[in-house]
Amino acid sequence: MDLDSNSLERLVPDRTMGGDVTGRETLELHLERYRFAAHLAGPGRLLDMACGAGYGTRLLADACPERAESIGVDLSEDAVAYARERYGRAGVEYRACNAMEFSDPESFDTIVSLETIEHLPDPTGFAKHLLTLLRPGGLLVASVPTTPSVDANPHHLHDFTEKSFRLLFEPAGLKEVARLPQVQPFEVGGILRRSEARHSEIRPNLLQYYATHPGAALRRVYATLRFGFTNRYLTVAWRAQ
Repeated sequence: MDLDSNSLERLVPDRTMGGDVTGRETLELHLERYRFAAHLAGPGRLLDMACGAGYGTRLLADACPERAESIGVDLSEDAVAYARERYGRAGVEYRACNAMEFSDPESFDTIVSLETIEHLPDPTGFAKHLLTLLRPGGLLVASVPTTPSVDANPHHLHDFTEKSFRLLFEPAGLKEVARLPQVQPFEVGGILRRSEARHSEIRPNLLQYYATHPGAALRRVYATLRFGFTNRYLTVAWRAQ
């Protein structure tokens, strides 16, 4: 399976090495989000959209033994194959599918989609699509970076603030029931030196990028003045009415 453990796209816990400080910190942030979702999720069918290597889907399933079915979905067939081999068990299923094309006639009591929306061309369309898969009274848990990330991460297509993230779901009439803010300091020198394997995918020629994307440069300056050298994330849980 061609699963790159150094990619900014996904984390592979078994391959996060001791020297990968950023990878370990990022993994712990992901696990904290999944634990947050697991604490709120009840029994019934669960969907983990963009599940990556599958560890989060398994965490969610193990946190609620009475849940009949937990399904992890990811675009990468390699990631899904790895998830099936490493984290599969009875009641846990992994499927390879495009997030915007995934469908299930039975729908779900809980949908979790962490660090997904910023990757997709149509965030509003994706939010609406998730809601078509959620049962009345169901729980939706989603997260995004709320400081700029598009400039450094070439896999990201959109920057969000806390306000713009919430506005994606506000028209649906969802009720916010809990939120998890997270802060991750970063060391500028290490990034510039690309001192860790994970840094190899950071966008090259950032100054040139800023010259052709002045809006991105302004967002970065504003975020640095306001928050310092930190990345910030927000996970929100909503209840469907």
